[in-house]
Amino acid sequence: MQNKTIKYSDLLADWLKERGYTHCFYVAGGNIMHILASVNRHFKCVSVVHEVAAGIAAEYFNEISTDGKAFALVTAGPGLTNIVTAVAGAYLESRELLVIGGQVKTADLCRQQVRQRGIQEIDGVDIVKPITSKSVLMDSLISCEEFNRIIDAGVTGRKGPVFLEIPLDIQGAPVDANDPICQFHSSEKLAFPAIGAAEIQRLIDDVRSAKRPFLLIGAGVARQTVEQIYDALEPMGIPLATTWNSADRVAADHPLYFGRPNTWGQRYSNLLMQQADLLIALGTRLGLQQTGFNWQEFVPKGRVVQVECDPTELSKGHPRVDCGLQGDANQVLQALASASLGDHAEWVAYCQKVKAELPLIEPINNTAENYVSPYDFVSRLSVHCRETDNVIPCSSGGAFTVMMQTFAQQRGQHIVTNKGLASMGYGLSGAIGAAFAYPQRRTILVEGDGGFAQNLQELGTVAVNKLNLKIFIFNDNGYASIRMTQRNYFNGAYIGCDQSSGLGLPDWLTLFKAFNLPCIKLDANFEQDPNFQRLFASDEPAGFVVPIDPEQTYFPKITSRVTETGSMQSNPLHQMTPDLDEHLYSVVAQYLQ
Repeated sequence: MQNKTIKYSDLLADWLKERGYTHCFYVAGGNIMHILASVNRHFKCVSVVHEVAAGIAAEYFNEISTDGKAFALVTAGPGLTNIVTAVAGAYLESRELLVIGGQVKTADLCRQQVRQRGIQEIDGVDIVKPITSKSVLMDSLISCEEFNRIIDAGVTGRKGPVFLEIPLDIQGAPVDANDPICQFHSSEKLAFPAIGAAEIQRLIDDVRSAKRPFLLIGAGVARQTVEQIYDALEPMGIPLATTWNSADRVAADHPLYFGRPNTWGQRYSNLLMQQADLLIALGTRLGLQQTGFNWQEFVPKGRVVQVECDPTELSKGHPRVDCGLQGDANQVLQALASASLGDHAEWVAYCQKVKAELPLIEPINNTAENYVSPYDFVSRLSVHCRETDNVIPCSSGGAFTVMMQTFAQQRGQHIVTNKGLASMGYGLSGAIGAAFAYPQRRTILVEGDGGFAQNLQELGTVAVNKLNLKIFIFNDNGYASIRMTQRNYFNGAYIGCDQSSGLGLPDWLTLFKAFNLPCIKLDANFEQDPNFQRLFASDEPAGFVVPIDPEQTYFPKITSRVTETGSMQSNPLHQMTPDLDEHLYSVVAQYLQ
């Protein structure tokens, strides 16, 4: 029998295809030339301008897609260092992200004996090892079975990034097609440990006996799970809220939906969660953004039950967890949805009363003349969105805060953000990934001008691919959150937060024009503008500049103060600034007094 050889990179591409990958976001480079040629045969390959965009786009694609997966492909050296931010973000949010990196030939590897031997050589594996589920230098040919074990590290249990670094000679190595190394092996995905029936029954009994149970749904609960039991949520009779990363699990108009609690959350939502006598936290690690920095006063009058796949999150000690269940939050929610949980109508009525008493848009927020109130704008924009839209509310700053406090999500929408790293510059790249994951949907991005500027080069990716992407830039001349911090804690001594203090930003209309993309400036009556109506309804990319007051205030918020020792001390979640008047507080904080 005549031997037939196959290039090893072709074999790797075949294995990726068998694992369900459909898209590759990449920046071309010499040290990935074999892999790039191979994956181009199988996948939709999307060329981006900067590697960090490849990682973010792949993360967001995987977060919402139900039909295919994406990976990022980068070259050695700067290709790897440029994507580190995206790897870190996916790690903190426990999201799937496969990054394949090139490397110099094995003979040119310095092996930590000298600083560098090969051109562009740098030890990518050790750089990202602390922020990956698995980081491997593939300096020899491996079997499909071993390849699957590496990739599975990022999708088994708590998800996370995987980095696979492949030297150039390994990529291009010829392999005998009859060699056992070429045999395909299916991946066996391991399930979460099952939570025992007795433990679930105790939880059901606890809900029945509780006076004020409250359900907090995190991103560990899948969209598909919530959709399957959606009609059962109301009969459960329990008030529920979502974390910011699971904002699209329940529609804002659901009768039992009570917001998104957070350090920058909705005031009524924070107050209600804090008044629970039993909080069931499903699929959320209960980090400091969720509990507040003053975690000692998280749910001060109640018991906390946390369902998490990671045992270290259950035992970390903050916040206090009275009952930690390691396992699949989806299993627990499905069990609760099929059980009889008792009558909590009085508590639900109280929650509805508090929600009605505390409007989302605080009257204390000031917007100067000739500017658009960001809160009013987001509230109105959400009305004009479709239930099939992808919504990307960036990941930091004033625009992010306003979106998460005000946007009214609809059932069927996909909302993705990355709040763990809270990095500027995530919005546009994430929106590109979402637009490729669902090209039949419209994708809507809302991002501040400072954050948008950090990856504005990806407008080229938007333009060349003609993405159905609507980009709203909150133009407030800089970094709103940094400016606010410097104003509040350093008497307005601005440093590097706007143009007057040294930050250079473009003229946005001119920038979009350079990429041959339409862009218009909006005002407070944007809905009546025929140009807005036309561009927003079209299937083509478009930009919208929203003039935001540089001195815009952002309330409510958790206030911190600098102590005599220089440390920060924060209020608990239920004491947001500005303070409520004494009578109103007595009405909406009845169980905290």
